[in-house]
Amino acid sequence: MFKTTRRKLMFIAAGLVSSVLIGSQQVNAGSNTINGAGATFPYPVYVKWAKEYKKATGIRVNYQGIGSGGGIRQITARVVDFGGSDKMLSPVELEKRKLYQFPAVIGSIVVVYNLPGVGDGELKLSNKAVSEIFMGKIKYWDNPLIRKDNPTIKLPHMRITVVHRSEGSGTTWNFTYWLSHICSDWKEKIGYGKVVNWPTGMGAKGNAGVSAYVRRIPGAIGYVEYAYKLQNHLKAAQLQTTAGNFIKPTEKTFKAAASHASMYWESHFYNRGNILLAAGENSWPLTVATMILLPKEKMENNKRVVDFFNWAFENGDRIASELGYVPLPESVKKEIRKYWKEVVFEE
Repeated sequence: MFKTTRRKLMFIAAGLVSSVLIGSQQVNAGSNTINGAGATFPYPVYVKWAKEYKKATGIRVNYQGIGSGGGIRQITARVVDFGGSDKMLSPVELEKRKLYQFPAVIGSIVVVYNLPGVGDGELKLSNKAVSEIFMGKIKYWDNPLIRKDNPTIKLPHMRITVVHRSEGSGTTWNFTYWLSHICSDWKEKIGYGKVVNWPTGMGAKGNAGVSAYVRRIPGAIGYVEYAYKLQNHLKAAQLQTTAGNFIKPTEKTFKAAASHASMYWESHFYNRGNILLAAGENSWPLTVATMILLPKEKMENNKRVVDFFNWAFENGDRIASELGYVPLPESVKKEIRKYWKEVVFEE
C-alpha cells in the first residue's frame, strides 16, 4: 500500500513548514479557522486531513510543525487553539498547565541511513549497534559489530555522520526513551528527553531537517517519522523487537505494535512509554501515538477542534494509511469520544 502513495507525498517538500493551509504566520482565530502548532511527526497527515476538511466544511485548519516542545509551550501560553506533542504529558503535568490530552494517530520512528551500495531495509542494526553509533563509539560503517549482523553486505570504510534533532522534540523523547531501555550505558550517561546532551553528531530542525541532511550526506544516519522516510525516499534499517528478532518497518509491523496500545480516557490516555517496546515478535519497537493538547477553559474553541478530529476519525483513516501512519483502533476512538463527553465538555 505504501509504495503506491509516494507520488501523493511529493507535495510535502523536505523542510516544509507551510502549505496552502499552513501559514508561516499565525492566523487570527475565527469561526472558520482553527490554529494548531507542535510536533512535526504528524505534520503530513494533519496537512492532508486539513485540506479535505476544508473541502467538506469550509473550515480552515492551520498547523505549524515547530516541534513538540514548541507545541507544548504555545498551547500552554494559549497562542494556538490546540497543540501537538509526541511526548505524552502526565496527568500531573496536564493539571499544572490546565490542559486536556488525547491521541490523534499512530506512527513509527525509523532509523534512516545514506549508505551507498546498501538498499532499503537490507541493513540490520542490533540494539547494541544503534546505541553505540548514536553514542559515538562506533565511528565507521565497517565496524565489526555492524558486520556481524550483515555478513552478506559489503560495508564501506566510511565515517558515520549522526544527525539528530536540534530543537525540543517529541520524536527525540521517544527515540531516546527507547535507547535508554535497550542500553544501560545510554540510560546512565545520557538519558531521555525532548532535548538531550548528544555525545556526537549534528543537529537539524524537525523531521524534515533530519531527512534532508541524511539524504545529502553519504554515511549519514538519523531518526525520523516513517512518512518522512517515504517522502524523501530514504533507506531504513531493520531493528530488533523486544523478542530480539530483526524486522523491517512495514505497515504490518506497525499495526502489530499498535495492537498492544493501552490507552484509557480516565488517565488522559497517558502511558509513560507510549507504545514503545511493544510486546510481540513482529511489533515495531519504535511505534508511538501522537497527542493533541487542548486548553481547559476554551470551550468553544475546543468544540471546533474536536469536530475536526472527530471528522478525521470518521473520514481520515484511508488518508493516514496512505501516508504511512496507523489509524487509531476503533476501541481507542470510542475511548476518546467518551473522554470528550465525560471530561472535556463536562468539567
